[in-house]
Amino acid sequence: MTINKEIEALKAYTSMDRSILSIYLNTNPADPEQLNGAWDIHLKSGLKRIGEYLKASDDENEIKAFNQVKDKVINEVEKNSLNLRKGVVIFASANDDLWSVHYVQVPVKNNFYWESHPVTEQLEYMYKAYPEAGIIMPSFGEVRILDTALGFVRDDVTFKYDPVSETWNEKVKLDSRGRRAVADNNTAVLDSQYRVNASTFYKGMRTTVEQLKKKRGWREFHVAGEAEMANAFTETLRDLPASCIYKNLNNSKANEVINQILEK
Repeated sequence: MTINKEIEALKAYTSMDRSILSIYLNTNPADPEQLNGAWDIHLKSGLKRIGEYLKASDDENEIKAFNQVKDKVINEVEKNSLNLRKGVVIFASANDDLWSVHYVQVPVKNNFYWESHPVTEQLEYMYKAYPEAGIIMPSFGEVRILDTALGFVRDDVTFKYDPVSETWNEKVKLDSRGRRAVADNNTAVLDSQYRVNASTFYKGMRTTVEQLKKKRGWREFHVAGEAEMANAFTETLRDLPASCIYKNLNNSKANEVINQILEK
């Protein structure tokens, strides 16, 4: 399910009474206010405030429902404490028929809601700024593609050109230590062919890009690479990219690419 469809499903979800917890939690390790795991304090204090409000209302059923969801949320975030990114967005129901968790790589403002429906406004704003998007990085003999949503990299694939079959094939992108594999020397045989007509060289990737765009639900895509290669690749596509950046990022870490392209 795409993020857009999930947002629509959340907006359509309602309860007969207040039993839905919506949480937006800033966990950005680079934020000075998040030093020494401050997110944990913000999480528990935000939930505590809701609990105190409900206690004053003296509705035992509502208090019980809230405590049930609260414990589930705390367990979820704490068990993933070593892998937190910039923020966490959670929608949970006491009836256990709603459980939506997003660990996002975009700025999040701390907010906590206990309502009869999911409070999606901040998520909608985040999605508008960081929708499903592809980042395409053509280089000499390779095309690396990141599939992203809400600033988070969902997939990182690389296609390599085979001069024998004249086709583009997906290759293993990580070595045994989990590092991106760099291009090998076999790409040298491409030199004469590539320089004759760069756009023709990349043309075989057009169908792959269009298939990925449809399958992954991309609302936009970006191209990044050395000027000659970025322009040549863009010429093969039916749709124009949201941006075209003349910088070789093929061997950069995925999060560094996100910072260069989506947070420019």
